[in-house]
Amino acid sequence: MHIDPAVMAFLQTRRSRPAKLLGLPVPDRDTLMGLLTAASRAPDHGKLEPWRFAVLERAACMRFAGMIDSYGADRDMSADVVTKASAAFAQAHQVVAVIASPKPSDKVPQIEQTLSAGAVCLGLVNAALASGFGANWLTGWAAHDRDFIAPALDLQPQEWVAGFIHLGTARAAPPERPRPDVAGLTRFIG
Repeated sequence: MHIDPAVMAFLQTRRSRPAKLLGLPVPDRDTLMGLLTAASRAPDHGKLEPWRFAVLERAACMRFAGMIDSYGADRDMSADVVTKASAAFAQAHQVVAVIASPKPSDKVPQIEQTLSAGAVCLGLVNAALASGFGANWLTGWAAHDRDFIAPALDLQPQEWVAGFIHLGTARAAPPERPRPDVAGLTRFIG
């Protein structure tokens, strides 16, 4: 058995960066393709690839923010809720929408395909952090409101957004936060 101390140190100290603290530069297309390739090395029972990516570059992020504003206004949504969702994209320079795209399968239940999409989200965050970029996995109402998100990202009926991964260069490190009591959450069964 070989333990890679550098990888273990990274995993034990990794820290997402708040999306509002991410700025330029963002990964260029070649670098981003490498990050997406690393993220795609997620558990994928049946090799179904039950996810895909939609990369929102700066202009698309700005359009998305405007779409959120219009949608919220048309539905008399709370201004605070709309502003928070809109600002996340208006401030962004690059966002990868990880789209869960489950496939029909008699052998791989949909929950396993959902977990695979979640693993891709975390894989992308970790790949970005390991490459020196900041990253944050967000969702919010804009990811879950089918009437908004399906036309915005041209989702198929079975698809949904597993996460919006905001990428960029962290302008500041956030303060450390309390971590789980792993011993208290663990039960050994002999």
